[in-house]
Amino acid sequence: MRHSKKNILLTLLVFSPLLLSGCQVVSVKNQKINVTIANERDSILTRSKMSEASLNVLSMTGREAKSCTEAPDRCIDELDEIKEIQDEQLFSTASEIYLTKALALASSSNCKISLVAKHKSEEKQKIIQKNYDDCQAQQLSMLDKSIRYSYAYLFKTERQPQDRIFNNRQVQIRDFYNQALAKFIALEVQNTKSPSVIKAGNSTYTFDFSHYPELEKNIPEALLSTYNMNFSGLRSINRRDGFGAEFVTILKEPTKAEEDKYIVDPVHHKYSNGMNPNIHKPRYLAVSITAQPEGNESVDSILHNPNFKLKVFDPYSTEKIDVSGKSYPLAANFSAPYGLWLAENNLGAAAYLSLIDRDKRLTMPHLYMLEPYNPNKKVIVLVHGLASSPEAWIRLTNDIMGDNALREHYQVWQIFYSTNMPILESRFQINTIINQGFESIDQKSASAKDAVLIGHSMGGIIARLLVSDQNLSNNAQKMLKNRQFNRFKDDPVFNARLNIQSVPNFNRAIFISAPHRGTDYADRWFTRAARKVIKLPGAFLGALADSVDEKNLNPKKILKDIDGGLIQNGPSDLSHNSKFTQLTENVMPKKGMIYHSIMGNITNSNDPDIMTDGIVPYRSSHLDGAVSEKIIKGGHSIQETPEAVLELRRILKLHLTDHGLYKP
Repeated sequence: MRHSKKNILLTLLVFSPLLLSGCQVVSVKNQKINVTIANERDSILTRSKMSEASLNVLSMTGREAKSCTEAPDRCIDELDEIKEIQDEQLFSTASEIYLTKALALASSSNCKISLVAKHKSEEKQKIIQKNYDDCQAQQLSMLDKSIRYSYAYLFKTERQPQDRIFNNRQVQIRDFYNQALAKFIALEVQNTKSPSVIKAGNSTYTFDFSHYPELEKNIPEALLSTYNMNFSGLRSINRRDGFGAEFVTILKEPTKAEEDKYIVDPVHHKYSNGMNPNIHKPRYLAVSITAQPEGNESVDSILHNPNFKLKVFDPYSTEKIDVSGKSYPLAANFSAPYGLWLAENNLGAAAYLSLIDRDKRLTMPHLYMLEPYNPNKKVIVLVHGLASSPEAWIRLTNDIMGDNALREHYQVWQIFYSTNMPILESRFQINTIINQGFESIDQKSASAKDAVLIGHSMGGIIARLLVSDQNLSNNAQKMLKNRQFNRFKDDPVFNARLNIQSVPNFNRAIFISAPHRGTDYADRWFTRAARKVIKLPGAFLGALADSVDEKNLNPKKILKDIDGGLIQNGPSDLSHNSKFTQLTENVMPKKGMIYHSIMGNITNSNDPDIMTDGIVPYRSSHLDGAVSEKIIKGGHSIQETPEAVLELRRILKLHLTDHGLYKP
């Protein structure tokens, strides 16, 4: 009896886990919120397995995800046979299965050709190449099917997209569509730089440029997907969520014969193609592309009709597109073209090289248009300061792209110039190239009037002179010896430098940390030493000597007079004792010009005689008559601070409000 009880207890102990599990199938516990969210939202794009929603659908067939992705067509056919699976479940799961297979193929050895393969025998190279071509073709086919099924889910299920606006699943499938399309196009572009048609099995995708005709005329140098682009220097990436794949297209750089030549009289110079080659239309363009079926949009046509159109859009001019009779936002990445332009052109290094005359390409100023010209948008022109470049405006430019109101109503032009040039010369050349830029656009459009000019530091001085009207000849005569002045007083090219005339297209200007009355910082021992190293650009002096020689004057004597007189390098002009400062400090913006001042203050004082940004004192940057004056805690590069950018955005929106284009 005792033994039987003992045996019963042992039996219960051995089988207790089974008995307990048999009694309690479901238990509950709290899990971390990130785990819950991950289970709901993660997919093959964010982890190494498919989404829970797709795995749940696959469980109805009793098949594992791995076996399903190994034979996706057969798997989808099996799912289609199960009547209990709804259209949304079928289309969404199929889209992810095909995308999963495509990603697996992309990671496989057959879809890659290593450097080692080039050293194999010719026969083995042929085998490797065939395997590669077959793998690429299979990958295209999988992406094609993922695009079709995701499109069917988004637009052709019983429920409309607006009926499931808060569904996580809809966001997942939109991402499947956008990613599959991006990879589909990028895969073909890497093999054929400028494809007009993409073949994937029996499917044919034809590019349609009717919404972006400029690209049809210009064969791109590259077409790059922006999804994996990361820019360390940009605080944020400004995108518009929506339908479509986001790209940057890079146009071929045009040949410019006069780029390295210094032109003393750019106003009357005859350019080879009729336009200043230093005015650059954008090469780095934001592009959004959608894949849509041709003709009938039934489910059967979407899944099996071989013909699709790849519609190419300019996301600046197209915000919404029509799909199946409804309007949807077009996806876009506005920061990527700008970031890529900055990264590939290394403008900061070029600025320093030009300062010490190591890079003659930048001796003449350049004007860069950052987006395709739009006649309906106002123009903002940005002028950087000493030893700087368009990189000085990264934060402001990127924020303009990210602000819907500003992006809709403004287009940005950036000036890049050599800051070792005499400031009067820079003003003249920049004035000319800006005028030429405005002359190249539609004169009757909104873009040709009410433009905004923004300048920082030395660029702020130049900006003030670009919106002023004053002839400095009499004052210059007093500063120069009569024999110096008499040589040039009747020379129209010389007088053009002194007879300051405003750019008529501006009616608002913003001056940031501008030393209008110079700065004693330019006269400290270390800056004086630097000024001796910084010389006037050789290309400028050479062109000036040639010009003087044509007038039968002695070039060496004239240049010696100039170097010791009114004209010296840009950093020296910034001294509050310089002849340039004495000549221009009292020049004020023309009557009717609206202008604002922004400056930094590193002190704890509000005393105008004490306040300074560390380089420019308040007394030098202050201008009477400014509509607003903003003093921000910070140093000389105040334009990079969030407070300054917010103030600039406020002023730009005020400008739109004043012209009836924006309501706060």
